[in-house]
Amino acid sequence: MNDILIKLMEGNLRNVWSERNAVHRIKAIEDIYAKDSVLYHVNDKTEGYDAINESVSSTLSTLPENFVFIKLKPVIINNSVGRLVWGVGPKDNPPVATGMDIAIFENNKIKSLYVFLDM
Repeated sequence: MNDILIKLMEGNLRNVWSERNAVHRIKAIEDIYAKDSVLYHVNDKTEGYDAINESVSSTLSTLPENFVFIKLKPVIINNSVGRLVWGVGPKDNPPVATGMDIAIFENNKIKSLYVFLDM
């Protein structure tokens, strides 16, 4: 089961947060997130697939086109909670910002995702 949850978190970073095409991204969100999922990030709470997609679009619109999110440490799963430490920056270069995702899983989907940005 841990492998499934690890793949969800890694897929979320790659196929949701690093995907600039909203049509492609919504398909990934539907595969990765529970239908009634909630995204909490930097003073924001977003519920449901479409709202999460819009929130990610808004975040990505503030970043240069060549920026991608990368995993900096292995994902750790503890029962139904996962942690992923990430960086964001120009592709194939060191990150310019770092943070962490904490996911709560339910039925092998992300039910809640808490995004922390290092300051």
